[in-house]
Amino acid sequence: MKQENLVVFAHVEDEFVPAGLLTLHEENTHVVASEFSYGTKYLTRQHALEVDPVSLSIADKSAVRQKKILPVDGLKMFGGIRDASPDAWGRRVIEAKLKAKANDLPESTYLLEAGSNRIGALDVRADIKALPTDGCQSTADLQYLLEAAERIEEGEDIPASLEAIFEAGASLGGARPKATIRDEQGILWLAKFQSRDERLNVPEIETATMKLASLCGMTVPDVQFIKVGDRDVMLIRRFDRYWLDTKEKYSSLADVVVNQPDEHRLTERRLHFVSGLTMLACDEIQSREKSYGDLAQGIRRYCHHSVIRENNRELFTRMVYNIFVSNDDDHPRNHGFLWDPYIGGWRLSPLYDVMPRPTRATDRFLFLGVGQEGRSATLDNAISAKEMFNLSVQDATSIIADVWERVREWKTYFEEFGTSTKSIEQAENAFRHIDHISTSRLRAGLP
Repeated sequence: MKQENLVVFAHVEDEFVPAGLLTLHEENTHVVASEFSYGTKYLTRQHALEVDPVSLSIADKSAVRQKKILPVDGLKMFGGIRDASPDAWGRRVIEAKLKAKANDLPESTYLLEAGSNRIGALDVRADIKALPTDGCQSTADLQYLLEAAERIEEGEDIPASLEAIFEAGASLGGARPKATIRDEQGILWLAKFQSRDERLNVPEIETATMKLASLCGMTVPDVQFIKVGDRDVMLIRRFDRYWLDTKEKYSSLADVVVNQPDEHRLTERRLHFVSGLTMLACDEIQSREKSYGDLAQGIRRYCHHSVIRENNRELFTRMVYNIFVSNDDDHPRNHGFLWDPYIGGWRLSPLYDVMPRPTRATDRFLFLGVGQEGRSATLDNAISAKEMFNLSVQDATSIIADVWERVREWKTYFEEFGTSTKSIEQAENAFRHIDHISTSRLRAGLP
């Protein structure tokens, strides 16, 4: 068994500071145990972030001072640190860089190779003197990043001229090829690429689906669909970054998001992020047993009291929307939470990774449990879980009616977004008519 001692840094206000020591006990490529201890100096900081709200809360700083802490519920890794580690795509990029076989590296290597521009506000380094790395490229490099991503998908070597992908893609998760880029105004975007062998135009369909979700009242980051040569790319603005004028005073996070930052006036800040998997205190295997109701309980337990009601209402709305669009990739990693410095607590993150899955199947299911009938993707099943979201029948049916009002016209909206006829035809079997996912009794009760 091998022991690795790593330093976890947190981006507090406008700089990285050492937050604590992470010890990983690894057996070959697997983590068999881990422990963490906060730095005493770090805990004295006014704006210190908790690395993990479930296992590493700092609500009572005296309780964690000078103590080695283990993950809750017998987990091998801390959820908050696991979220800062690259997932499927990022691991492939790192393996290509190090010329390693798939999943053949220890977790400590993936953590260290991800770079400093990973999601959220954490960084993991070999020692306290190690410097941060940038980990992104400019929009001008998109063509090169696309070519490099394609080579990685094909298992080919990456020439020196395309090695920018090792910085721009190493920190990212999900199975799809992607990279982090910075536009000419300094704003960070996640670029999601289309794979050569995909039948669906995923970038175009997902972009339109996200825009439609915004019209349905959900919190959605800026998204764009662009062409790079003959390839399609979806751009999602990084919602774990924001800009502010340090001379101004703000009352909410929404006030500080700026579309066109002036580099002479504004500074970039980071928001700490954890996934739904972390809030549920489980691993990927256990996540199959979890539900939207469990996430709603996580919101009540860990989110700031001022946002619990609105966050649970939005979570229910997202569940309903996923039923309408047949998004069955709604696993806990595709739900997230941000630390909001203006309320001093956690809140539901903006929506991400919503992709309709066309199918001719009559009975459809989501990944997470919906209601009393398990994962069955019906509106009656969703209504059966309304109490978990603190919603009345009137509240729940009102949400369903509002979402249906937009989704029923999805083709019209997709056309307004500039979506191609081919992509609309590809997505058609994913979008469901309310008559096919609800009883007449439920429909009669809609406002």
